[in-house]
Amino acid sequence: MNAAKYRFEGSEMNNKLLMGHPSGLFVLFFTEMWERFSYYGMRAILVLFLTSALIDGGWAWSREDALGLYGTYTMLVYFSPILGGWLADKYFGYRNAIVWGALIMALGHAAMAFDTPWSLYIGIGLLVAGNGLFKPNMTSIINGMYVNAQAKKDGAFTIFYMGVNAGAFLGILLCGYIGETQGWHYGFSLAGVFMFLGTLQFWLAQGIFGKVGLSPSKAKEYENISENKESTTTHEVVPPNVQRDRYIVVGVLGFFTIFFWAAFEQAGGSMTIFAKDYTNRVLEGDAASLFRIANTLLTIVPLVIITYVLFKLFQITFKKYALSNLFLGTSFVIIWAIVLWMLNNQFSEIKTEVPASWFSILNSFYIITFAPLFSKLWESKYNPSATVKFGAGLILLGLGFGILAYGSASISQGEQTASVSMIFLILAYLLHTLGELTLSPVGLSYVSKLVPAAKIGLMYGLWYIAIGMGNKAAGSMGGMIDTITAQYDMSTFFLIFTIIPIIAGLVLMALTPIMNRLMHGIK
Repeated sequence: MNAAKYRFEGSEMNNKLLMGHPSGLFVLFFTEMWERFSYYGMRAILVLFLTSALIDGGWAWSREDALGLYGTYTMLVYFSPILGGWLADKYFGYRNAIVWGALIMALGHAAMAFDTPWSLYIGIGLLVAGNGLFKPNMTSIINGMYVNAQAKKDGAFTIFYMGVNAGAFLGILLCGYIGETQGWHYGFSLAGVFMFLGTLQFWLAQGIFGKVGLSPSKAKEYENISENKESTTTHEVVPPNVQRDRYIVVGVLGFFTIFFWAAFEQAGGSMTIFAKDYTNRVLEGDAASLFRIANTLLTIVPLVIITYVLFKLFQITFKKYALSNLFLGTSFVIIWAIVLWMLNNQFSEIKTEVPASWFSILNSFYIITFAPLFSKLWESKYNPSATVKFGAGLILLGLGFGILAYGSASISQGEQTASVSMIFLILAYLLHTLGELTLSPVGLSYVSKLVPAAKIGLMYGLWYIAIGMGNKAAGSMGGMIDTITAQYDMSTFFLIFTIIPIIAGLVLMALTPIMNRLMHGIK
């Protein structure tokens, strides 16, 4: 694909393509990467920190209380975008909202570096507020760039999702390792450093977006002074009854999204507890050596891929946005230094205990690996409808929990510890990730296709409320792990998350003909 076929909104530099997409997409890619580094890095160690013994630097909370706070935090993280999206639509503009949100989140991580209850709650509050400004407006800018390239949107959001998970991968890996080996609050602090550097990178390169993402008043000023008086943007005039039907589609997809995230977000809760207390993580001899080699490849290969994308972006943007690129490059120098230090430490150990947080990086690793494939698939003739994608995502998620149910069958009723093989978590994360790739980035893309441009920030906020409801359900259901395993067993606990998503996926697939009619031609 070249610029002659699709004209992307933004500056001329934005129409210099990388991987068939505008270079501005990759400015957002790296900005989102550092924000997700901070979010997932903190998320990976929050429950572990709260439930760890006092002697290990934790607060010795019960699993139920820790998962309750985790569920409330992740729910609020996804509820706050409704306000942030509305403020950006009406007043701030998407770009200003992103910058302010990122700075507030950096302050939140700084607060969590202190080992006191008040600093924890202040930090969580700032993270929620900052996320509300940041999260919906990143996706709104993508929508603004692709108003005349709708066929490229699914692929664009899948590439963007690769950036999301590159940040999650690095955040979980490094914050998890430093938190578990050097001190929990060092892990929380590291998350804030990269949030701040990511903010600077975005702020200094935002000119690449042209008028996309400016506040309403600034956008008008931009149009008045622009040399190109004729806008390239085309807007579809949608009859009220057609738009009503499309809103119904968004509502139905949002409803089924709740089921997905209620199960998927066990990754930060009950699956982390399963990794910590029920999985054999101590390796010796050949097994330890094999893990070190595999972990090195697992760490280095994705980082090399992301560094290559960084280099290609530098080739396009360095001349005009050198300072932004220098902050971005500095971030990667620090990341490489920490990664090499971590790997050197691991190779010097006689035996290896795999950190409980390590398993969470598998999700991000698989996404970095498979996202380019899915991006191409969504742009091919084999691209299925929205409901088929969503249904497949739910079914794959349920099958992943089926593997955990099978793997935990040997754990007796009420047991608090066990030594189940790692392979079950590794395979479960693979299926969960494939399910996520067929549902989550596609959902963002369809919201942008089905709602009017003037309401995009608000509608993303509503979409994230559905995700937030799923996250709260995940914390509440995950908090029942001790109750269910005491009355039944661990296998029964995971079977709940097997059956519900599979049934939901089959129901949604059955609705495909109705949903296609309600979309009125949106593909």
